[in-house]
Amino acid sequence: MCLGIPARIISERNDNDMAQVDILGVTRWVSLHMVPNAKVGDHVLVHAGFALEVISEEFARETLDLLREGGLIEDEAGELQAEPAS
Repeated sequence: MCLGIPARIISERNDNDMAQVDILGVTRWVSLHMVPNAKVGDHVLVHAGFALEVISEEFARETLDLLREGGLIEDEAGELQAEPAS
């Protein structure tokens, strides 16, 4: 079974089409090659280091809630991380 995890883009894409994302407070580099219109602040579905599609914040929250209910992920906050203050 393959599982895509919702994440929020937190950095501009670099020359290699990679950007940092926040996944439940953990920062990772992922490829944005498959989502050319994705930008900082967007939520994306990530699998195996690739953002597969841009999703709504509501869908991201619902998906994370379902994964928690199923015991597939755990986090202390129980929420998507808030947008960092400028």
